[in-house]
Amino acid sequence: MIVIKLLSTVKIIIIEMDFKDQIKQFSERVSKLRDNIHTEEATKNAFIMPFLQILGYDVFNPLEVVPEFICDIGIKKGEKIDYAIFRDGSPIILVECKHWKQKLDVHDGQLLRYFHVSKAKFSILTNGTVFRFYTDLVEPNKMDEKPFLEFNIEEIKDGQIEQLKEFHKAYFDVDNIYQSASELKYINEIRHLVTQEFNEPNDEFVKYFARQVYPSVMTSKVVDAFRALVKRTITNIINDTINERLKSAIAKHDAPIQEEPAPGTMTVANSSTNNQDKEIVTTEEELEGFYIVRSILRPKIPAARITHRDALSYFAIFIDDNNRKPVCRLYLNSPTKRHIGVFDSDKKETKFEIKTIDDIFSYSEQLTKIVELYLDAKK
Repeated sequence: MIVIKLLSTVKIIIIEMDFKDQIKQFSERVSKLRDNIHTEEATKNAFIMPFLQILGYDVFNPLEVVPEFICDIGIKKGEKIDYAIFRDGSPIILVECKHWKQKLDVHDGQLLRYFHVSKAKFSILTNGTVFRFYTDLVEPNKMDEKPFLEFNIEEIKDGQIEQLKEFHKAYFDVDNIYQSASELKYINEIRHLVTQEFNEPNDEFVKYFARQVYPSVMTSKVVDAFRALVKRTITNIINDTINERLKSAIAKHDAPIQEEPAPGTMTVANSSTNNQDKEIVTTEEELEGFYIVRSILRPKIPAARITHRDALSYFAIFIDDNNRKPVCRLYLNSPTKRHIGVFDSDKKETKFEIKTIDDIFSYSEQLTKIVELYLDAKK
């Protein structure tokens, strides 16, 4: 039983490490080949099937991926959708494909009809370049009009890759994805509204700020004058924020390397002269340890929130890249003894000796407990 669990976790670690690279390679593949793809069927073969394989599904197994899946719609019999991904004998994801040159806006109605008569909870509309993911957040069993996740594979961002990874066969969990979809839906809509206001502020947005600094009546002429001021101010704030982050990054890069703080504390002491010439090198074993910790915590918290930082004498793992939310430290640089430092509710660190990197699994309960404390505190 232990061996099976270990093999399963190792498989997840490999997926964690490879998935991003596979998506990046797929992105390059699409850019390189698309001008040679002249039909919808060629789009499926060159782009869609490889994409489903990256998500961990066997496109040649008819029990897992069913091409030309039949969805009877009312009196219309034999209606087919391009692919249906199955689990335990039931469809979980419907995939509708178009030629890469086709716009997707005119095809979402067709997918909506398929979704309504299927047991699948998620659907994908794609032309091999743009991918749109849908579910039924607004009304049960009726596909939403707007996707909760959309990206262009040639311009995909790291955060979108993390969201996409939830659809991988190894991670697929309806409840987790549904919760993430709900958050993404509102985040994307708010983001759209904020971007729209930043680019072209409407009257109410302008008046909100103008009333607080302008003592007289808000005439249309005044509002128009303040519209330009508000837009310019927003641009300046964004530029200042970017410049401050760049300065901070440069300062951090040029700062002297710091030594390990006293056990049980999270503050960083000034580095000694003996350490100034040393470089921090993140080893493969430290990264392997990080992926083990992330696989342990994955059932409790999204993988993207589990982060790490390296130091001279230890490798730290946090939640949300926040040093006030430490999970553990790995001490793997000693040639004789290696340790894992686990934190409790008081942020006190306790070190335990480990013989191999796999011994981290022995502390799953402690690692899970500290993460649960952070999640409960947020509630």
